Amino acid sequence: MLTKPKRNQKQISLSRRNTLVGLSFIIPNFVGFFIFVLIPVIFSLALSLAEWDGFNAMKFNGINNFIAIFKDRVFRGSIWKTAYFSIFTVFFSMCASLGLAVLLNQKLKGKAIFRCAIFFPYVASNVAIAVVWNFLFRDIGPINSFLMHIGISDPPGWTASTVWVIPALVIVNVWKNMGYFMIVYLAALQDIPGSLYEAAQIDGAGSFQQFKSITLPMLTPSTFFVVMMLTINSLKVFDLVYLMTEGGPGTASTMMSQYIYNQAFISWSYGRSSAAAMVLFLIVAALTAFQFRMEKKWVSYM
Repeated sequence: MLTKPKRNQKQISLSRRNTLVGLSFIIPNFVGFFIFVLIPVIFSLALSLAEWDGFNAMKFNGINNFIAIFKDRVFRGSIWKTAYFSIFTVFFSMCASLGLAVLLNQKLKGKAIFRCAIFFPYVASNVAIAVVWNFLFRDIGPINSFLMHIGISDPPGWTASTVWVIPALVIVNVWKNMGYFMIVYLAALQDIPGSLYEAAQIDGAGSFQQFKSITLPMLTPSTFFVVMMLTINSLKVFDLVYLMTEGGPGTASTMMSQYIYNQAFISWSYGRSSAAAMVLFLIVAALTAFQFRMEKKWVSYM
C-alpha cells in the first residue's frame, strides 16, 4: 500500500519534467512568432485602415487606403507584373529543376561537382548576383555580343527595356533558385523504388512511359511543395528586383513588394503601404489554399 503512492509520485514528476522539457522547446518559438510575426501583422492591419506618415498622429481612414491604391495605375500594374513574373518563374523553375534532377540522378562522372555548382547560386549573395547579371545584360555585354555573333542584329535591351526587363528578371530568378529545388526533386527521385522501373521494363514500357507513369506520379508531393514555395517566393520577390532595376525602367518592373516599399519609405504613406501589403497577403493566402485543395484532388485522382 505504501509503494504505490511513491510510484505515482515518480510518474507524475517524470511527466511534469517531460512537459517542461517540451515547453522549453515550444515556448521560444511561440514567443518569437508572437513578437515578430503576429504583432506586426495585427499592427499592419490597423495601419491599413489609418492614415499615418510615421511622425504625426495616426488618423482612422476606413477603407480609403484600399480605394486609393486600386485607383493608382502603378499598383494595378504591379499586380499584373507580379502575376506575369510569378507564372513564368514557377513554370520554368519547376521544369529546369526537374530536368536537372533527372539528369544528375543518372550514373555520370563528376555529378557531385555539377550538383554543387548548380546549387551554389542559391546560397550566393543577391548583391553579387545582381551586379554580375547586370553586366551580362548590358547593351554591349557578353549576352548581346553572343546574340549578335549568331546573327541577331538587334538584340534585346534586357533591363533597359520595358518589354524585356521582366523576362530578364525571370531568367535570373530561375537560374538562382533551380539548384535548391533540384535537390528537392533529387531526394524524391532517390526514394522511388527501383523495382517499379524494373517491372515497367519487363512490361515493355519505354523511358518516356516510365517517366510519365511512375516518376511524375511519385513526385506529386515534391511537386506540390516546389510549386507552393516558388509561388509564394515569386509573389513577394523584392531584393533581386530592387538590386537589378529598382522597379524600372520607369515602373516596368515594379512588383507589389516594390510598391509596398515605395509607399512606406519613399512616399511615407504607411497606410497605403499596409493596405497594399494586406492585398498581397490575401492573394498569397488564397493561392495557397487553392493549391492545397488542388493537391488533395490530384492525389485522390492519382
